[in-house]
Amino acid sequence: MFNDTPVIAIEEHYWDPEMARHFPAGENKSHVADLLAEIGDTRLRAMDEAGIDVQVLSHGAPAAQKLPPEIAVDLTKRVNDRLAEACARHPGRFAAFAALPTPVPEQAARELERCVKDLKFKGAMIHGLTNGLFIDDKRFWPIFEAAEKLDVPIYLHPSVPHSEVTKYYYEDYARDFPTVIRPAWGFTVETATAAIRLVLSRALEKYPKLQIILGHFGETLPFLLWRIDQALARPGQEGLSFRGQFSQHFHVTCSGFFSTPALTCTMLELGIDRIMFAVDYPYVVNKDGMNWIRELQLSIDDKRKLVGDNARRLLKL
Repeated sequence: MFNDTPVIAIEEHYWDPEMARHFPAGENKSHVADLLAEIGDTRLRAMDEAGIDVQVLSHGAPAAQKLPPEIAVDLTKRVNDRLAEACARHPGRFAAFAALPTPVPEQAARELERCVKDLKFKGAMIHGLTNGLFIDDKRFWPIFEAAEKLDVPIYLHPSVPHSEVTKYYYEDYARDFPTVIRPAWGFTVETATAAIRLVLSRALEKYPKLQIILGHFGETLPFLLWRIDQALARPGQEGLSFRGQFSQHFHVTCSGFFSTPALTCTMLELGIDRIMFAVDYPYVVNKDGMNWIRELQLSIDDKRKLVGDNARRLLKL
């Protein structure tokens, strides 16, 4: 169907049991916990049934971002080593993004280098705030420096909002609509804010080759690029081309967001070369993503880019 282009899904999660035991209360439970714990036959069977050739595995939120600094480094190394072993058991079917012990930024940069050079990982995924800090804080810039030198992307993935944000923005509706804090809205606000702050911090000017991935069609930002750019160009602002920076440094995936209008908007803003396929397994069903892909009215060349060619190029698969 895709002219022999492998289908590569790049935001596909699992949980390491040791890491998950350290999640904050309430974040260590999931309705798909059994599937998150499994990296083997059940996962491969679900991939095969849907027509997915490769999953790029990443630890689910909140991963290492909320760990105490004194345990973050050694624990995260063990997690990455176990993920590498899982990938080695199924060569050609699994690749990986590293978990990073961002509570200790310099060590996180070193772990990224170890994972890429020694374990052959394809980049790293960071989940939300690191113990209350956004990733644009200059303490984390050594991670960006390492990613640029290694020529691998950083995937900015959602996690739950700051407790004060949750209290004032969502608490009165969270009992009846618990996902409003998470995929229905809270995740989007948190991750889009992180991406905007990263541009405003000028980290992307300091590291001009750095590449960032956002899931869920860019957490609304492709739709908003014109307005953000125009507003930041009004009198009284520092000079900054937000739209230009975003278009040069960010890639997006369709993870858990199988909407043709959203794809169309994103293609018009970023171009098909910066959009990649993802399912968000096991939170979302593989077949839902693949059924949508098959029905898309795209040229075969564009569909090949979407399902696999773009990921192969960016991740060097």
